[in-house]
Order: sequence, then structure tokens, then C-alpha cells
Amino acid sequence: MMNIEDSVQARCTQGAQQRQPAADAPQISVIIPALNEAGVLLHTLRCLQPLRRRGHEVLVVDGGSTDSTREEAMPLTDRVLQAPRGRAQQMHAGVLGAAGSVFWFLHADTQPPEAADQLIRHALAGGDGTWGWFEVRLSDTSPLLKCVGWLMNRRSRLTGIATGDQGIFMQRAAYERSGGFPMIPIMEDIALSRRLRRLGSPQQIATPLLCSSRRWQKHGIVRTIITMWCLRLGYALGIDPQRLVRFYAPHRA
Repeated sequence: MMNIEDSVQARCTQGAQQRQPAADAPQISVIIPALNEAGVLLHTLRCLQPLRRRGHEVLVVDGGSTDSTREEAMPLTDRVLQAPRGRAQQMHAGVLGAAGSVFWFLHADTQPPEAADQLIRHALAGGDGTWGWFEVRLSDTSPLLKCVGWLMNRRSRLTGIATGDQGIFMQRAAYERSGGFPMIPIMEDIALSRRLRRLGSPQQIATPLLCSSRRWQKHGIVRTIITMWCLRLGYALGIDPQRLVRFYAPHRA
């Protein structure tokens, strides 16, 4: 069976657009796991083009899409990689194919601010300079989902733990020292946050990412909130992620 490293080497496809090298700043590798995100991913990639023009790279790691995700991504990325399905495996495959000194993990349905690279560099220049994340704003402006976004931001400030929606970023050295993402089917973002927290205090960027509300809209706001908190509680109590994923699969957008 081909491992992740072999898969990345064998199936790496160069994007068509050329980049100019960054002059005096660390290069950021934006790593986006994707699975059947045709159309949705385009909005995110278009928001990232100013970063590419400033010398950073964008990688999409496809987990076996059956739609046109890969074809749509190719002109707007530096590399489109293929990896086994699962965010942890896909994001780690992105790391193996990345050239930057900073990793930024972004969801396919998340739109970043144009100056995100400058915000990340500034955040990493302060405090422990190890890792951090963005605050989020949900695309649906209903009062209840505004409250959900506020609670997400407050929870992370209080716990020092971020989720993938919040665009976790870190120094390459911190990822390597932490051991990276554990190869589990769920809660990989929380597990990585715990590992990184041992290395240094996180920085939280107040300028928000715009995150899609589709998960809450599709499955119901209250039901999704209850499901997510039950899953986090189960993980905190030591329940095997292989068991937890059976309950989460319908909610993974």
C-alpha cells in the first residue's frame, strides 16, 4: 500500500500561476483539505490570491473528490495533492509537500481577510511566537449564529484550544516539535492544539475569518451545537475517536 509520502510525491500537480519569492518575510504555506468542494472552494482560493502574489503558497489536498474540486483548484493553487480521505491525513500530506516556514491550515469553506499573511506574521512576532488562530464570524447573521461565533471565540480564549474552523497557524518548527496531527478520524485539531499549547501560549487574531454556516443550516443550529459539545465531552473523557466519528460523520459538512 502506498503511504502518504509516496502518494504526495506521485500525485503532486503544479498550479498554473507562478509566484514571486518573498523577500524578507517567512513564507506561509496555506494548506486546505478538500473533499467534493467544487464551487465552494473557489471563493476561498480567490481570497488567497493576494497572498500568492506576495510570495506565499497555497496547497489543496484532495481526499478523493468525485466532483471537479481538483480541476477548479489547479489554476488558483501552487500544488494540488492527493491523500487518503480524512482531514488529519490530508493536512499532514500538505505539510510533506509544503515549502513554507509557517503552516496555516484553512478549511475549504472559509474566507480569510486579504491581509491575513501580515496578521499571521505579526502574531508570530509577539508572545511565544509559536502558534495561534483567528477569531471567526459565521456567514449567517442570525442572532443565534452570531452567538455561536462569539462563544467559539470565547471558548478558545479561555481554554487555549482551537478548532479547524479558526484557521490554526504555526511555525514549521512547532509543528515538527509537537509531532503534528495524530492520525485520528476526528478531533485532530483539538489534539494538535493540546500538543502546541505545551510549546507556548497561542496568539488569537481578532480580525475574523468568515466561516460558512452551512453545517448549522443543514443539520439545525441547536442539534449541531449539542452534537459538537457531546463529541468534545466524549473526547475529553477518553472515548476512542474511532467510535466518536460514527456520530460526527453526518455533520462534517
